[in-house]
Amino acid sequence: MFHTIGLYVLFMGKVFRRPEKWWIFYREMVKEIEKLGLNSIGIVAIISAFTGAVITMQTSYNIENPFLPSYLIGVTARDTILLEFSSTIVALILAGKVGSNIASEIGTMRVTEQIDALEIMGVNSANHLVLPKIVGSMLFNPLLCILSIAVGILGGWMVGLFTGIITTQNYLEGVLYAFVPYYVTYAIIKTVAFAFIITSISAFYGYHVSGGSLEVGQSSTKAVVYSSVNVLLFNVILTQLLLS
Repeated sequence: MFHTIGLYVLFMGKVFRRPEKWWIFYREMVKEIEKLGLNSIGIVAIISAFTGAVITMQTSYNIENPFLPSYLIGVTARDTILLEFSSTIVALILAGKVGSNIASEIGTMRVTEQIDALEIMGVNSANHLVLPKIVGSMLFNPLLCILSIAVGILGGWMVGLFTGIITTQNYLEGVLYAFVPYYVTYAIIKTVAFAFIITSISAFYGYHVSGGSLEVGQSSTKAVVYSSVNVLLFNVILTQLLLS
């Protein structure tokens, strides 16, 4: 474990050096934003909509009590989506989609000796390949978080509208009731941290793969597993630091 952590720290030292050519860095970052961010909008929106609907339905079925106001359904759906789903659960989804993509891409470049070719040409391969991915994800993932929040709340409203479990007025009242704007900031801070964790760990396992296509697949699996575990670990740490 300590050997792996040491390799990761040294790898991050190579990644966060000053790019030799800034225009190449900006060009690659835009490509990574499109590949890792824009292409994830669809899956994030679909999962957020259905999750918001399910949270609303489950809350409605579990608080069937005449002494509890129905607007609590909207309050519960809003806070669940804001505090946990749109940051942590979406990060776990992206760990599977984006993490495996990064690890397999860089791992394939390693086993086909493309990274060795960059090193021979005097290019800092870690900085050239990984830094645009990290910066692009940290810039764009907060937009995915905001999209997830909006679509999740919209999904809860739509299921209430079509099933009749809660009226639009009561749902909107719950969504607006005792709203804490800091919760949005909290979700975005966690999203930025999780974006760094997912991209850096996935790139690390892809960069240090050795062997052939079988090892590339194994590195992709390790990237997803360890990214997910670290997202959950830092979710606990950040929640304690930001909400205590």
